[in-house]
Amino acid sequence: MFSKVEDILLTGHHPVHTTPSGESAPEMFAHRMVAAAAARHADALAIASTQGRLTYGELDASANRLAWHFREMGIGPEDVVALWMTRSPRLIVAALAALKAGAAYLPMDPANPRDRLLFMVNDCRAKVVVTDSTLAECAGHVCCPVLSLDDWEKTETRERQAPPVELHPDALAYVIYTSGSTGVPKGVEITHANLANLISWHNRAFQVTREDHASHLAGLGFDASVWETWPYLASGATLHLADSETLSSPEQLRCWLVKNGITIGFVPTPLAERIINTPWPVTTKLRVLLTGGDTLRFYPLAGLPFTVVNNYGPTECTVVATSAAVPPAPQHEGLPAIGAPIDNCEIYVVDEKLQPLPDGVAGELLIGGASVGRGYRHHPELTAERFIANPFKPGTRLYKTGDLGRRLPDGQIAFLGRLDQQIKIRGYRIEPGEIAAAMNAHPSVTTSAVMARADAAGEKHLVGYVVARGDLNRSELQRFLLDRLPDYMTPSVFVLLESLPLTVNGKLDYGALPLANSENTLRDDISAFGSAAESTLASVASELLRIPQIGPDDDFFLLGGHSLLGTQLIVRIREAFGVEIPLRTLFEQPTVRGLAAVIEQMRDPKTKRAGEEMAPAEDVAA
Repeated sequence: MFSKVEDILLTGHHPVHTTPSGESAPEMFAHRMVAAAAARHADALAIASTQGRLTYGELDASANRLAWHFREMGIGPEDVVALWMTRSPRLIVAALAALKAGAAYLPMDPANPRDRLLFMVNDCRAKVVVTDSTLAECAGHVCCPVLSLDDWEKTETRERQAPPVELHPDALAYVIYTSGSTGVPKGVEITHANLANLISWHNRAFQVTREDHASHLAGLGFDASVWETWPYLASGATLHLADSETLSSPEQLRCWLVKNGITIGFVPTPLAERIINTPWPVTTKLRVLLTGGDTLRFYPLAGLPFTVVNNYGPTECTVVATSAAVPPAPQHEGLPAIGAPIDNCEIYVVDEKLQPLPDGVAGELLIGGASVGRGYRHHPELTAERFIANPFKPGTRLYKTGDLGRRLPDGQIAFLGRLDQQIKIRGYRIEPGEIAAAMNAHPSVTTSAVMARADAAGEKHLVGYVVARGDLNRSELQRFLLDRLPDYMTPSVFVLLESLPLTVNGKLDYGALPLANSENTLRDDISAFGSAAESTLASVASELLRIPQIGPDDDFFLLGGHSLLGTQLIVRIREAFGVEIPLRTLFEQPTVRGLAAVIEQMRDPKTKRAGEEMAPAEDVAA
């Protein structure tokens, strides 16, 4: 299996076809590919989830009805339909309907702060926000109509064909927002031609058929969710939507993949690293595990029943620009490569003057070809800065990634990091400037900076550096940021400085920013621990999160914890207290005080009395 997939990935370009007249063939559009699959296999299962199932016939019919409704609202080519929805079959219907109406769609993750989502809707000038009854109130403060699918489905039952819409391959297909260096998110515009090239390459490279079962689990605001959707629906495969419980631990995810007979699927790098080196049952049907979004640090164990494929690509270049099967651990040294260019995509390694560099020499990665998107929505100056004329192929464009890499002798690319200070954490691309801008908006913050620090295990964490006036504590600043930023963009540690270190040129000297320690970190006014269990638990969590101080009312997830670290905390709680806490309990009681109370209730009276006699930890700081 490994050699077969590897050979396919390295066979070179496979062009997207057009008709002799120059007009696009139907396969240039994702929604037409899905309609063709529905015509061939109307009764085949298209989408499976805990919220319901849809056959291809049902998916296509529902999307046709909604597309007509969009058209009757005056929505068409170059308009944007914002999807303020949770992961569900309805979400896929709404996205497909937007494309059938000739419009583009904007996927949004409801877990993000409301103000951030409102900014996206208004910034992209969406024509409508589609939601459901559970989120309709949250989406009610936008400058466009809000369509609740619950209400619409009660009144619209007509069977209709797709509305006739003339589209050019360069028409807008979707918009994805990424973190912005200017302090605000920016919307990336991707065309139908861009998306069609991704679909064509993917289904050829991985030989996707209607017999495949694919996973859908990436964050909805992450462009990997686009990749998880259209190639499979275009081929007639079955798409399985994961619920939140599935992503609560690597073990849960592995069980879900096996139980649902997933044959091909994407898993973000941090999570993939934890499942590629674990035992898999003989019932595993997975044949290809795709990963990407961050630097892959490990090679898979030999003997896995599936091929691990590493992928790289900025949002501006339609999710994937390079791809490669990752060989088992003993075959190579160093980090896994990010692969060779996908079909109709070009990678250049250049110096500061845009001159090509020879193999083995590090330089900036530039991307050209069919993957390069249109640019940033309503930001022509920023588009001109990053999307430049291609000096190697006049009449085409290149995207300046800001990534550092070098070409290997076999044509693959080794990723070496960023030229600037952009950060990738948990698969998300983060601009420190956006976080700093949010911190600077706090009335007690004079100026600030952000950088990523790696712990001993190689896990990256955001550290905020602040110069403050007046009183300021960690919890207050975190709550302030969480109202403006997603949790993955909120630092878990804040270092208090008298001033930010500068270079001789007056720029921020990142190399001079100090490591966090018990003396310089921003702290809370911590009340006395109510029990020895609280003190011990705070010490355990402090060591795991590598935070000098944790108080009784601190929230594990607001301090930078996530489900993967949560599983490690459960293990440490078992070792320290002799009790087995379900992971869902951590989500329900994420504070030290709340979780300690649960631990006390679970311990038997004898153990509990012994615990009460424990001496409090002398120093909560790890």
